[in-house]
Amino acid sequence: MSNFRFKALEIAQSRQAIPVVAPVERVGDFFGSNTFNNEVMRALLSPEAYLKVTEAIQTNGQIDRAIADEVAGAMKSWATSKGATHYTHWFQPLTGETAEKHDAFFDITIDGKAIEKFKGSALVQQEPDASSFPNGGLRNTFEARGYTGWDPSSPAFLMDNGAGGKTLCIPSVFISYTGEALDYKTPLLKALNALDKAATAVCQYFDRSITKVTPTLGPEQEYFVVDRALFYARPDLVLAGRTIFGHQPARGQQLEDHYFGSIPPRINAFMVDFEFESMKLGMPVRTRHNEVAPGQFEVAPTFEEVNLAIDHNALLMDLMEKIAEKHNLKVLFHEKPFAGINGSGKHNNWSMGTNTGVNLLAPSTRPKESLRFLTFLVNVVKAVHDNADLLRASIASAGNEHRLGANEAPPAIVSVFLGETLTQALNDLETKSEVTVNKGDNVYYKLGLNRIPSLMRDNTDRNRTSPFAFTGNKFEFRAVGSSANSASTMIVLNGIVADQLNKFKTDLDGRLARGEKKELAIVDILKEYYANSKRILFEGNGYSDEWVEEAARRGLSNIKSSPEALGVYVQPESLALFERTGIMNHAEVESRYEIELEKYIKNVQIESRVMGDLAMNHVVSTALKYQNKLAETARNLVELGMTAEAEPIKDILREISTRVMAIKRQTESMIEARKKANNVTDTTERAKLYATEVKDHFDIIRYEVDKLEQIVDDEDWPLVKYRELLFVK
Repeated sequence: MSNFRFKALEIAQSRQAIPVVAPVERVGDFFGSNTFNNEVMRALLSPEAYLKVTEAIQTNGQIDRAIADEVAGAMKSWATSKGATHYTHWFQPLTGETAEKHDAFFDITIDGKAIEKFKGSALVQQEPDASSFPNGGLRNTFEARGYTGWDPSSPAFLMDNGAGGKTLCIPSVFISYTGEALDYKTPLLKALNALDKAATAVCQYFDRSITKVTPTLGPEQEYFVVDRALFYARPDLVLAGRTIFGHQPARGQQLEDHYFGSIPPRINAFMVDFEFESMKLGMPVRTRHNEVAPGQFEVAPTFEEVNLAIDHNALLMDLMEKIAEKHNLKVLFHEKPFAGINGSGKHNNWSMGTNTGVNLLAPSTRPKESLRFLTFLVNVVKAVHDNADLLRASIASAGNEHRLGANEAPPAIVSVFLGETLTQALNDLETKSEVTVNKGDNVYYKLGLNRIPSLMRDNTDRNRTSPFAFTGNKFEFRAVGSSANSASTMIVLNGIVADQLNKFKTDLDGRLARGEKKELAIVDILKEYYANSKRILFEGNGYSDEWVEEAARRGLSNIKSSPEALGVYVQPESLALFERTGIMNHAEVESRYEIELEKYIKNVQIESRVMGDLAMNHVVSTALKYQNKLAETARNLVELGMTAEAEPIKDILREISTRVMAIKRQTESMIEARKKANNVTDTTERAKLYATEVKDHFDIIRYEVDKLEQIVDDEDWPLVKYRELLFVK
């Protein structure tokens, strides 16, 4: 047991759960204690400044520099009193990660003295190097200027640096010198504003007191956890985020005993630790549990306004990785880190709420409210139907390409699940021009067990195979990848719904101008919308081959390749949609397309290089060494006159040779395909070559390597095996 794998195993098996000291206060006493929240602002700002800041947040208005100076002074005072030494504009560039540049809370005077300093100008704006972040051709590499700008709608927070001291993090947008968005937040804020205006205008037909609509989001985060030592013993996990090779263990998830099972002590300690820190940062994480696959878990928050929810999810992922290090663990956010078992998603629970406290996607028993609910429901369905390919593009990535359609992940076919009750209601609307939708149309299960209280059954079941499922008062978009920034999807979803609601208003206003009665006109429009989009509704098993065939008959797209899916972004109708909703101009959309293609190419390229290295320098070399041992054994048997006994060993020798030759041949072909792709200047064509001619070799090489894993002596195999990665906790 001298190789690195067994040393890592020894370390992993010796680890114990690290005790976590729980806060002595109640959750309500420390929740948000590390955020510059509304309560802190009210205490530290003058009434005038507090009023102007809160008004700006609610109305998307601007904050003048005088008020910014006062806010900056209050932030500095608050942050330094809690141990902060630096501040940073915390933003989300198109790398897919968060970014920060720390500056100290001091300056040097002309006579060489250090003074504390943090002005409104530093709060409002900073200048990172825009050419060093992905820009998709918007910037030349020699043109460096870019700007980050404070987003007051997302509270500033304190991040512990780990080695002493804290940093004040100021959520910010990131734009180029010429004004184009270089981040996720800027177009997201524009999409949310577009939906607010469109949805509020539609709400006015039903209730004049509704003056604002706020989209809400609760992103459930799935992830895997492995021991830190085992992680670093797998070069593919370190470099590519997923296991390139690995034979299926005898026991995977087939016993279905991990889901909601007892959480392992080390994992539980890690969860408790990051949950406490999350609460201090104002992140309302509520749920933790084992997921279906061994080694897989989930954390889920209470829903929040979309912009804040996405900031919190990005912050949560960063926090989880830092806390995991303290517990000698590694968090894997890759969509498919292990073959043959479930991958990880980020289930986006989305809805819309009004300033009057109404959930626009909650059914009601009152006729007027019921018609309003149907109006928003049908418009969402039509928006998804008309823009299904664009919604598919928003979840496209190299990682998600491995996951979609495999082991319980939603298929690449975009469909909508409403449940039998709502589907029947819409069918009645179409055929009879009447509908009955009851809020809380529930029945009680009669269990026949006196000690068990009656259990209430919802009016529709959930469908976990649906990419876009209605779950009672919200839609759950399950197809988003676990490593993704949900802003990509939320930009598209909120944008297409805003665009559709604008179309609905135009259609309704036209009918009203002709003297039609409002309620009858709304019903007629909804009937037409439903008739034209109901083909996207599907109630059955989205994992089945039958659904793939049925979807094709319905004319629904099944875009499996990420480069093909991403191409939808730059189709004329997509460019027009983003422009008329004011979310992005043509240049910004096209740059994102280029960035996502480049990101896809680089990810597949890294996987290819890791695969070639592991195959030749780890697997083949190990197999040949083992083959020499077997050859020596066979030779000794023959010399002893035991020719027959040597034959089975010779068969193994032949199989090793065959598989080694196949690996060598396929690896060389993969490298040549990569060289060919790299010589293509057109990004679109290069991405397609990586998706086909390079990636086509992956499964072939993996098959041969995984077969060798079953042959080579366990003592000699260099890579940590699945049974060890998934079950050593």
